[in-house]
Amino acid sequence: MRTEELLDLLACPKCHAKLRAVEAQDPEKGAVHGLVCEPCRLLYALEDGLPNMLISEARAWPPSAVASSP
Repeated sequence: MRTEELLDLLACPKCHAKLRAVEAQDPEKGAVHGLVCEPCRLLYALEDGLPNMLISEARAWPPSAVASSP
C-alpha cells in the first residue's frame, strides 16, 4: 500500500480530520517523522514504520524549533 492510499484511509482519532505526513528536525529529539492533524495540532509519531495513533501519546505540533524557523 502506498503512502497516499494509507493517508486516505487514516484520520485523526480525536477529530477525524485528514492527516498529512511530515518529516522535520527537532533539536532535542532529532528527526521527527509522523502524521500531523492540523486542526488539533497533534503529531502522531511513526514507531517502527507504523503510526502510533493513541491520542494520549500524540505530541504537540509544530515543535517549538520548527515553529520559530523562518
